[in-house]
Order: sequence, then C-alpha cells, then structure tokens
Amino acid sequence: MKETLIGTFSRLAARALKLDESILLSLQKWRTPSRTRVMTMITHLGDGGAVWFGLAGILLLGKKTRRAGIATIRALASSFVLVNLLLKNLVSRLRPYETVEGLRLLIRRVKDFSFPSGHSSSSVAAAVAMSKALPKWLRPFPKLLAGLIGFSRIYVGIHFPSDVLCGAIAGWLCGKRAAACTFGKKDE
Repeated sequence: MKETLIGTFSRLAARALKLDESILLSLQKWRTPSRTRVMTMITHLGDGGAVWFGLAGILLLGKKTRRAGIATIRALASSFVLVNLLLKNLVSRLRPYETVEGLRLLIRRVKDFSFPSGHSSSSVAAAVAMSKALPKWLRPFPKLLAGLIGFSRIYVGIHFPSDVLCGAIAGWLCGKRAAACTFGKKDE
C-alpha cells in the first residue's frame, strides 16, 4: 500500500512538473520587448515587498486606515516566515532557469529556492489583509496588482507556475489570519 501511494505521488509530481515546464516554455513564445519591459517592472515592484510596505505605510498614516496598515505588515511578516524561512528551505526546489532546457531568464539570478514564490505569497497576503479596510470600490486593485506580480514571476522565468499558485495560497492564508487578528474574526 505504501509503495503504491509513493508511486502514485511520484507520477503525479512528474506530470505536474511537465505541465509547469510546458507552461513556461509556451509563455516564453508570447514574450515581446514591450511586454518584457512591463513584466520586468511589475515583477520588481514585489522585490522585498517594497510596494506593499509602501502601501502599508500610507495606510498607517490615516486614522481610519491604520489597522489596515497593521494588518498588512502582520501579513507580510507571517508570509516571510512561512514561505521564505520555512517552506523554501524545506522543499528546496531549484529555479526553473536551472532545470528547464531552453528557458531564458529575463532578470538576474537569485540565490534562494523556488518553491513557493515569496513574491506571490507576500503580494496576496498584503492584498488580502489591506482589502478588509478599503472601500469596496478599491478592493480589487491590490488583488489585481498581486495577481500581476505573481504572473510576472512566471513570465520572467524565475518561478514555475506551481510555485506562484502555492505561494498565492500561502499568502491568502497569511492575509486572512492577519486580518482576523487585527479586525476580529468576523468576515465580510
């Protein structure tokens, strides 16, 4: 029974990796100089959580939005610990530019592991946490930016699609938890 489960898991993992590689190589065919400039700019917005810390700082300035700023910083901190300190080192997945033949990296190489995406996790965590306190008409914008940053990580060749997806899931969990700790458990 145990061997069957391990064999099944191995086959599923191999299929997922082939799908990841296929998506990366297909997306590479979609690259143009103008798209690459835009995607490179978007991907760097997430470096170190810069855009999210900047937005959290702006939220901290307003009395009505201060708790959203606190929730955002909590979300970013928990995302960093979960993804960058724990999961990346536990899984130790190599970057796609190190393993996918024919993939061209569009930004400089990084030294940490690939899975899950820290950019995706921090972006979704911050967007979920801050959206709780934003007016309804503004709530889609941080989430859209988070999605663009995640997609850009695949486009530039620094992450597998599954890295970004799992990073987004981890970020959603961190963002929801940070919002619950800051605003209380009631969800809208």
